[in-house]
Amino acid sequence: MIFTTRLNAAITGTLTVTALLIASSAHANGYREKGKSVSVAKSEIEVTPPRDWNKLSIRPGKNAETWTLDGEQLNDVTFYGGIAVGKPLVKERSKKRNPLPKVSKDMLLIDIPELLEGTYRAYKKIGIFELTSIDPGSFLGEEGVHFTYEYVDSDNLTRMGEARAILVQGELYMITFDAPRLHYFAEGLDAYRALADSAVLR
Repeated sequence: MIFTTRLNAAITGTLTVTALLIASSAHANGYREKGKSVSVAKSEIEVTPPRDWNKLSIRPGKNAETWTLDGEQLNDVTFYGGIAVGKPLVKERSKKRNPLPKVSKDMLLIDIPELLEGTYRAYKKIGIFELTSIDPGSFLGEEGVHFTYEYVDSDNLTRMGEARAILVQGELYMITFDAPRLHYFAEGLDAYRALADSAVLR
């Protein structure tokens, strides 16, 4: 009985990972080569990836763009480039039934983590979301905010995230990294940080 239970658990785990790999590869269609500078999120952000990445074909918003190492369900880095006052981070599905939080004219750096949290709750239908740290830090050569978070997605998978953000003339620039807490977050964290370190405003 114990052997059967463990075998079933192993099979279920294998099938889950396989399903994630299949689903996550469906939207990957771009290639970002190591050492080659490229503009992202239809913005003034330019990055020089220290390793190869894949760019997803589907943009979460007009000025947002997502890259991945192993597939969007396993790890993703999203760039938000110059989100203007009155605009959401991502494209709204229904402004009336499910409005998203917007960048406000009086927004402070300390407000940015809550903006991301509100966006995730509404856009990704996240119920459990916790900001785990908020600290001052630089991004794109400017003083900004660094923060971390953890949430449970619609597949009941616990994910961890890390972000850097700044405000420049009222516009929001941010980079986020999300991955499952088990294995993939720790595995991809250094690659995300190296990519974020390479980012500049042209």
